[in-house]
Amino acid sequence: MKIATWNINGIKARAERVTAWLAATEPTALGMQEIKSVESGFPREPFEALGYRAAVLGQKGYNGVAIVARGRLDEIELGLGDGDDDPQARLAAATLDDGVRFVCLYAPNGGALGSDAYAYKLRWFERLARYLERALARHPLLCVCGDYNVAPGDRDVYDPEAFRGQVLCSDEERAAYGRLVGLGLVDLYRQLHPDGVAYTWWDYRMLGFPKNHGLRIDHALGSHALAARCRAVAVDRNARKGKSPSDHAPLVVELAAG
Repeated sequence: MKIATWNINGIKARAERVTAWLAATEPTALGMQEIKSVESGFPREPFEALGYRAAVLGQKGYNGVAIVARGRLDEIELGLGDGDDDPQARLAAATLDDGVRFVCLYAPNGGALGSDAYAYKLRWFERLARYLERALARHPLLCVCGDYNVAPGDRDVYDPEAFRGQVLCSDEERAAYGRLVGLGLVDLYRQLHPDGVAYTWWDYRMLGFPKNHGLRIDHALGSHALAARCRAVAVDRNARKGKSPSDHAPLVVELAAG
């Protein structure tokens, strides 16, 4: 089984790129973030032509997440389900083949330290931790993928000193990410590449991608049972190339059959 996550930075602008990538790589499921579309505007037809069904939680012009999957796409959840009156569309989940529970999330950016947006981000991570604690109790094979907007360590930043104490790399954000791992989740990339350097996001400005001035902020966390089946995790840098790419590249996880 192959599972992928990709912040596509707008489905209307990149549907053709995404479907071409799906046709070439054929993952079982892809979680997309920042689709920037309401559900009714999501272009289901080109995905269905490739055999993918979709679960979408959209928002006009901002945020939004979607899961497209071949085969099973059951027990769909849209949102954190905690009763919080939050208009931002940031999480979708569904059960895939082999009983794998797939969570696709788009964490808040946080703006700047001390801002309202930063406080919201930390509260959202607290809500996410409670959600994942419940999910782990129900789903032994849990895979939590998406744009976390956190670089967990210095190896995940091209210039650690320049980013130290800044948003995406602050101590509070890294601690929030660490609390998720502490629930019983494994950073699947780090499990296989403990000393590896692989970025998933590069700024459009200042030749960020050609210079490889990137950050690893897109992650796949898995329950211990799922991590035991993880055989490969890689960033598809080629998908960041070409005309009008997203500023993120897909992260692809390969799992052994159950």
